[in-house]
Amino acid sequence: MQAVVLEAFREPLQVQDVDRPELTPEGIIARVDGCGVCRSDWHCWQGDWDWFGYRPDPPHILGHEPCGTVVEVGAEVETVSEGDRIAIPFNFACGKCSLCRNGHENICENHVGLGFMNEAPGAFAEEVHVPNADINAVPLSDGISTDTAAGIGCRFMTSYHAMAHQGDVGDGESVVVHGCGGIGLSAIHIANALGANPIAVDIQAEKLEKAESLGAVATVDASQGDPVKEVHDITDGGADVSVDALGIETTCRNAVDSLGKGGRHVQVGLTTSEEAGEIPLPTDEFVAKEIQFVGSLGLQPSRYPEMLSMIESGKIDPTKLVEKTIDIQQVPDELAAMSDYGTLGIPVCTDFTA
Repeated sequence: MQAVVLEAFREPLQVQDVDRPELTPEGIIARVDGCGVCRSDWHCWQGDWDWFGYRPDPPHILGHEPCGTVVEVGAEVETVSEGDRIAIPFNFACGKCSLCRNGHENICENHVGLGFMNEAPGAFAEEVHVPNADINAVPLSDGISTDTAAGIGCRFMTSYHAMAHQGDVGDGESVVVHGCGGIGLSAIHIANALGANPIAVDIQAEKLEKAESLGAVATVDASQGDPVKEVHDITDGGADVSVDALGIETTCRNAVDSLGKGGRHVQVGLTTSEEAGEIPLPTDEFVAKEIQFVGSLGLQPSRYPEMLSMIESGKIDPTKLVEKTIDIQQVPDELAAMSDYGTLGIPVCTDFTA
């Protein structure tokens, strides 16, 4: 089968013929129907995140935002059948540890990151293996089209968890999102659907325009003046919730400084090699203003149904974030464009045999 293979960090990616994945007793093999092309794939290609455990040994297949159709089922799988259409979270869980048993499968004690770790070759491929399929293969109803399912990978489902659960936004709260890539734009769209008033901050006009179309009540061009002051002016004293959707020191610090007293910061973006996982923060301000700082990783498979229900009801629509569809031969160039932040929304690969 064809797959996008990382042969060496920061060297050009290649589409190669590789062996089909091997079926395990508790797993399934799915034909990949769609897979988003995400900045996290770019980070992996760059060799970032060894401090986070997300640095596979080349050669390795990239891709972590798939949906698919089940083509083979392991002997121990009980709830998944051949022919089922599924969403596939990137945060593979074991289903047995205390965190999984208590509804925190996204931070499973035995967490395996699809496309980011040796144990889980990725989904820029014709087929992908899903371990522990009874928990990691999320069934899709007929009401969720393949086009829609292809847009709910990492960025959209991560933003849903960040806004609905970790940020718990709503009730007219002001939510400022720093960085309007796929995660940031998804967060704006979802925050708006949850009843909050999102404010978009970025340095690119086209991304701010897109944010407006997705429900941002105000936009701030961070390349002009002081974005923190502008957010405080817009919100009359600081936002209720802030989001760093990029993961660099500037956006993280600006997001935290955008908060008013009693505010909540949600960190979604992971850092680059420049920060190596460490960003200085105003700790005393957290104390004096009683600011909360929470992280957000992926989405628990057990909580997918509430997101899918909002999609089926039309309250949120991941297809609004899909910038374009491409084939597997175009994936390397699409990732290369991310070196210059040249991607708007979510590009999705839907043709793996080109």
